[in-house]
Amino acid sequence: MSALANDLLRALDHAQVMRDAGMDPDPWQEKVLRSDARRMLLLCSRQSGKSTTCGALACASAIYDPGLVLLIAPAQRQSQELFRKAVQTYHALEDVPRIVNESAMRMELANGSRIIALPGTEGTIRGYSAAKTIIVDEASRVDDALMAGVRPMLATTQGRFVALTTPYGKRGWFYESWAHGEGWERTMVTADQCPRIDPVWLRQERELIGDWQFRQEYQCEFVDTDEQFFSSDLIEAALTDEVETLWN
Repeated sequence: MSALANDLLRALDHAQVMRDAGMDPDPWQEKVLRSDARRMLLLCSRQSGKSTTCGALACASAIYDPGLVLLIAPAQRQSQELFRKAVQTYHALEDVPRIVNESAMRMELANGSRIIALPGTEGTIRGYSAAKTIIVDEASRVDDALMAGVRPMLATTQGRFVALTTPYGKRGWFYESWAHGEGWERTMVTADQCPRIDPVWLRQERELIGDWQFRQEYQCEFVDTDEQFFSSDLIEAALTDEVETLWN
C-alpha cells in the first residue's frame, strides 16, 4: 500500500494508527478510535488498554485535526505516562508530520499541532485555550474545579473531550456524568472482557486485594467506601420532593 493510500486509511479509520504502530486493537478500542463523538466517557478496568487507546487517539488528533492536544491527569506522573504512550505510538508511525520539538511533557509537530501533558490542577491549565482535543486520565479523581476550568477551552473549537478512568465511588463529576449526564458516549470495559488478562490471575487478585477494591478496579463498579454507615442507594431512596419542608 502506498504512503498516500495508507494515510487516507488512517484518516478514515483512526484504529489504523494503532495497527501501524504495531498493536492489534480490541473491538472496543476500534470503536473508540472510530467514534466521531465529541464527548466520551471511558470506564475501564485496570490494564485494559485505555491509556494505549487514548495515546493513539492523541496521535490521530494531532495528525488529522491539527491543533492543541492536552493530556491531563491528577498528578504529573500520571499525565506524563499518558504522554509517553502517545509519543511511543507516534515514533512507531511512518509518513507522519515531522517533530520539530520534543521534551518530557511536550511534543510539537510541523503541521502546527502540540501535544502537551499537564498535572490536573486548575492553575496549570488556565493559560491554555482553543484546544482541539482534551484527554483526562484518572478522571474520577479529578476535582470539579478543574473541570470547570477545562470546559471553556473547547468553546471556540467544538473540540473533543475524552475522560478515561476506573471508578472512585459514587461521587464527583465523573460519576454524575456517567450516571446522570446527557450528551456523552459511554464505553465500559471490565477485566473479564480484556483478552490479555488471565482469568486465573484475576481470581488470585480478588483474593489478594479483597472484594470491595476488586469490584472497583476490575469490574468497573461505583461502590461506596467501606467507611459509610448507610449506602448511597439507601440515602437516594430516602429522598423525595413530595414532602413539604418543615421550615423555609
